[in-house]
Amino acid sequence: MKLQLMDCTLRDGANVVGKGFSAELTDMVLDGLTASRVPIIEFGNAGGIGAYEVAGFTDALTDEEYLNISKKYLNRSSMLGMFLNAKRYREKNVDLAAENGLSFLRVGADAGDGEIAVKAIGDIKKRKMKAFYSAMKAYILTPDELAEEGKKLEAEGLDEFTIMDSAGTMLPDEVAAYTEKLCRAVTIPVAFHGHNNLGMSAANAVAAWENGASILDCGLMGMARSAGNLATEMCVALMRRRGQMEDIDFYGMLDFIDQRLQPAMEQYKYHNPVPPLDLVLGYSGCHSSFVKQFKAAAAEKNVSLYRLISEVSEINKKNPKPELIAEIAESL
Repeated sequence: MKLQLMDCTLRDGANVVGKGFSAELTDMVLDGLTASRVPIIEFGNAGGIGAYEVAGFTDALTDEEYLNISKKYLNRSSMLGMFLNAKRYREKNVDLAAENGLSFLRVGADAGDGEIAVKAIGDIKKRKMKAFYSAMKAYILTPDELAEEGKKLEAEGLDEFTIMDSAGTMLPDEVAAYTEKLCRAVTIPVAFHGHNNLGMSAANAVAAWENGASILDCGLMGMARSAGNLATEMCVALMRRRGQMEDIDFYGMLDFIDQRLQPAMEQYKYHNPVPPLDLVLGYSGCHSSFVKQFKAAAAEKNVSLYRLISEVSEINKKNPKPELIAEIAESL
């Protein structure tokens, strides 16, 4: 099954600014993600649709305001949806999502509490939307128990099941075991949502994919609750090295982060732990000592620095000569 990306910047990432991004940032990020051809995007209040009203998560826009912003992006190729905490379920919020053209709602409940999500799943399906599910704190069940819960929810019409490492506590061998068991138990896509509290978000995402997961959750610049998620751009870089996620405009995404998102997040004092240039050096295998000459050539020919580094490094990682860099810059 083709590996897909779900970007959660505008939902889980909203925790870094309160409970939801401003209208300006929401519009900017939706523009950047959809232009980069990210296939699945979760946005809105950090607590999910209804949290503003039901849980007092008012340090955000209203659901209606977020939905109005999203309307101009519905005609792009990305699927747009929102989170829905099963404990805060109100049927009117499913109607609101459907009326505003969302493709999916992702219901969330603690692992083992899947039964409380059944009504919401049914109501979502009745409105012709996809019903996704997040097993929050997935690690509190055994792999076998989580697989059984997945089977039960699939029987209720569920379209996707997410293993959520809510505390960032899982290790790659554990992720592998949970993912493998679940993928054997269900026929629907399995996703993995990892946090970075132990620095394992990238390794865990790879382990999930290698054991059958077909969707990986991420956030631009790693933005999410607590220690953050695997950065969206890092996930794309890792998976492109494995022949996956090649439909995503990787370089366009990096330009968006460099030119628009990083400057916009300065007001919140949010620091990008791995800026685009450093990510491209890792992606391409280019040593940082060569950056100065790459920058000069990219500026002279007005070409993408990141693409130039990548294409030259495919030919020579050891000691790229100025003549080679100039030749590739000219071709770009």
